[in-house]
Amino acid sequence: MRESDRIVRLGEQEVALAIAREGETLRVRFAKQKKSHQLVSSWKPGNPLWSGTFDGCPVTVQVRPVLNGFELAHRGVEVRAFAYTEREAAATRLMPAKSTADSGKAVRCPMPGVVRAIAVAEGQEVKAGETLAIVEAMKMENVLRAERDGIVRSIKARPGDSLAVDAVILEFA
Repeated sequence: MRESDRIVRLGEQEVALAIAREGETLRVRFAKQKKSHQLVSSWKPGNPLWSGTFDGCPVTVQVRPVLNGFELAHRGVEVRAFAYTEREAAATRLMPAKSTADSGKAVRCPMPGVVRAIAVAEGQEVKAGETLAIVEAMKMENVLRAERDGIVRSIKARPGDSLAVDAVILEFA
């Protein structure tokens, strides 16, 4: 495999490409195709918009960096894009899918500590980002905030309580 050969992962789909750079022009050829496409742009990593041409047609794509790749948005379609060498792509395929942690409707203590304050009351409506509780651990105060909007159903801990990891502090309805 040549240095210019890449495996691009768009969402769950992988595409093999050969890429050649000529100044601000990239020549991209999909595997098993003879025709190449021409991308021209002065875009630099860090710019939020990629503006240029694709085979002579003007194109603008919103670009947001994510770990090891980019989140691209064009005409209402969003996709995560990652470019790998064949060896990197093979290693990536072996990695287990990362699942997002969902604590359900409970707010749990993230580390052993002492509850210093509860900033909400049962039945209170809270918005994402609002302070729910403060837990002191290792001489530091940790502010626990709401991840999403909701209504506090019950409070299980009180100020002064010593809690273990994952102890329930409060629950949402």
